[in-house]
Amino acid sequence: MGDVINLRQARKAKARTDKAQQADANRAKFGRTKAQRQADDAQRARQEAAVDAAYREDRTLE
Repeated sequence: MGDVINLRQARKAKARTDKAQQADANRAKFGRTKAQRQADDAQRARQEAAVDAAYREDRTLE
């Protein structure tokens, strides 16, 4: 005969492992390091500054 197991505990253990695997997948898919976020923010700021610097006012209305 096999070992007797508590089904409630087995279901909870399986749910924990499934949740941990999903969390690992999400970290790999969506996770970014702090340096990556800062680099993206700096690039976005440079792009906005370039657009603002290239803006010309329309003086025909005066």
